[in-house]
Amino acid sequence: MKDVARSLLGSIHKCAVWKGGLHQDRKALVILPVSFLFCLTLLGCDVQEDASVGIAQSQGNTSHAVSTQDSVRPSHRQEPSTVNELPRIVAFGDSLTAGLGVDPEDAYPGQLARRLQEQGFAYEVINAGVSGDTSAGGLRRVEWILKNQPNVVILELGANDGLRGHPLTETYNNLYAIIESLKDKGVIVVLAGMRLPLNYGDDYTQEFSDLFVRLAQEHDVSLIPFFLEGVATRRHLNQGDGLHPNAEGYSIVVQNVWRTLQPILKELADEG
Repeated sequence: MKDVARSLLGSIHKCAVWKGGLHQDRKALVILPVSFLFCLTLLGCDVQEDASVGIAQSQGNTSHAVSTQDSVRPSHRQEPSTVNELPRIVAFGDSLTAGLGVDPEDAYPGQLARRLQEQGFAYEVINAGVSGDTSAGGLRRVEWILKNQPNVVILELGANDGLRGHPLTETYNNLYAIIESLKDKGVIVVLAGMRLPLNYGDDYTQEFSDLFVRLAQEHDVSLIPFFLEGVATRRHLNQGDGLHPNAEGYSIVVQNVWRTLQPILKELADEG
């Protein structure tokens, strides 16, 4: 790691600006932010809602990162998948979808891809989860999601809105617009219901959970009653933060998703 740091600082010294003769205090101003960003890269810090985002595509047991913005250069750069003609399921959400803290194959989209394969459903699963994302951030990503030409979108957003105490009308309006945009393009939407801890107050927590039921009814979309059913508050199924499932917890999440998703896929298969 020290060798890498020395190499990084060596590159800075070679820059024309540096050779131009910066004062010592200005050199420090260059070194500190670069070093800080270098440390963030090594630590793999959480992605916030306005940050550049990455997507992982899963088919069976394979996955790779895909940039959602042209200016981003992750380790594996690729445009929306054109590798095959498989129909696509996009898992659209926040860190609960991204799989923060677990290996990509252990996050729910990765486990769902394996479940589909085991059950004989030929689908490509795209992990479009972004840690820290809110419903507003999701709304800004809709057009990119549509570029992947999804057949089904599993929409898991809103938890960060609730945890931050955002006005519920804003969350409702954002999710309404996301669902409407997806349905207008013929995408089948599966909405993941969410709940909040009781310490947010009875009225707010109840209105928050009711919001998802209302959206599902108004848009006539399938609803996963509670995305984290059987996982939330169970210490052995979550990571140290008590919020994000571990690999075992995600296996239960997949069961929750599967109960709602399987009938849809069977109906699509019957329709040919």
